[in-house]
Amino acid sequence: MSISLFRNRTLNLIPALKSITISTITTNALKTSKDDYFAAINHIANIVRHDIYPERTLSRLKLTLTSELVYRVLRACHTSPSESLRFFTWARAHYSPTSLEFEQLIRTLAQHKRYQSMWKIIENMKPYKLSVSPETLCFIIEEFGKHGLVDNAVLVFNKCSAFNCEQSLVLYNSLLFALCEVKMFHGAYALIRRMVRKGIVPDKRTYSVLVNAWCSSGKMREAQEFLQEMSDKGFNPPVRGRDLLIQGLLNAGYLESAKQMVNKMIKQGTVPDLETFNSLIETICKSGEVGFCVEMYYNVCRLGLCVDINTYRILIPPVSKEGMIDEAFRLLHNLVEDGHKPFPSLYAPIIKGMFRRGQFDDAFCFFSEMKIKGHPPNRPVYTMLITMCGRGGRFLEAANYLMEMTEMGLMPISRCFDLVTDGLKNCGKHDLAKKIEQLEISLRSV
Repeated sequence: MSISLFRNRTLNLIPALKSITISTITTNALKTSKDDYFAAINHIANIVRHDIYPERTLSRLKLTLTSELVYRVLRACHTSPSESLRFFTWARAHYSPTSLEFEQLIRTLAQHKRYQSMWKIIENMKPYKLSVSPETLCFIIEEFGKHGLVDNAVLVFNKCSAFNCEQSLVLYNSLLFALCEVKMFHGAYALIRRMVRKGIVPDKRTYSVLVNAWCSSGKMREAQEFLQEMSDKGFNPPVRGRDLLIQGLLNAGYLESAKQMVNKMIKQGTVPDLETFNSLIETICKSGEVGFCVEMYYNVCRLGLCVDINTYRILIPPVSKEGMIDEAFRLLHNLVEDGHKPFPSLYAPIIKGMFRRGQFDDAFCFFSEMKIKGHPPNRPVYTMLITMCGRGGRFLEAANYLMEMTEMGLMPISRCFDLVTDGLKNCGKHDLAKKIEQLEISLRSV
């Protein structure tokens, strides 16, 4: 898009944006919808990112700036550090900022290695009597580690008192992460010993960070020795060592080793914890071994592992996509037996799988059942139904679902209207096609 064309579009939208200021959104939510709100945010972000003179264009919009508006624009522009900094500099002259906006900009600058600007923004917080939160300090330390600047990470950690922060467990974990990012394992061990001396009890992340680092370097033995050493000192991890090792192998990409370890556990009559199991089957499903995951699911259930709804969210979509519809039905039945109510994201893949097999009538019956037993269908589910019906030549059913969708207050996309009206005309149902066209006109005019 040319600059002149972009500027013309911006000027044409000025009247609309004047009516969608943040004050009207927050104080009069009944008059302004969320769609209008986020459309305004998106438009302002586009101005910030693309306009040559964004300050002039933004000033002409006469926006009522608040903390929430500035924060959301900064978050929408997190991939554009220079533009974000320029916008915030302009915005600060028109309102009183809070730590929320400062810290969002600090994170953006840290991610893009704009450290000099980052430190200036931190200095600019002082006149407002604001300070950096421990969470943002952790983010800065970890970003330094990711970029190989571990000395800078240590410096920030040692200067915590200057930011009115204590050297808490979360900050120790962030520095540990930074050390492991550059493979400074001796320094990481020394940091853990310092934690122990100061009476800070390691948590799950402390163990996970170091175990993940060992596993990513292919050093399983060192990881096991570390877990044993911490156990001997009385610092047992919140989860079992084998679960940490499995997670570490998964994070490092050693899928086969993780599978072997879990299979060995199952043969011994033990199971991984639920979080580890869910991570494992999610990774394996992405690799395409869906049948292996289903078999593992039944094995761990027989051994007493109580799965949760996340387990079914991971399993049902890929099982349905593989055409294993009967298996998907069994999983959904087990979910209901466990006391859960199916979400659209759980029953929609099954319906889609049935459509692909040509089982339209069965899919329609199943959908009717889910409207009663499951959570109400949402817009993507209806869009999928209309699309699949159209592909299968079932245009009357597609029209019924489109009308049912509008009765529920869900706005169909234009493609659905076009598909249904064109299909009905081709079938000779011109009167019904005209009604659908009139429905679209009435909905668009609201």
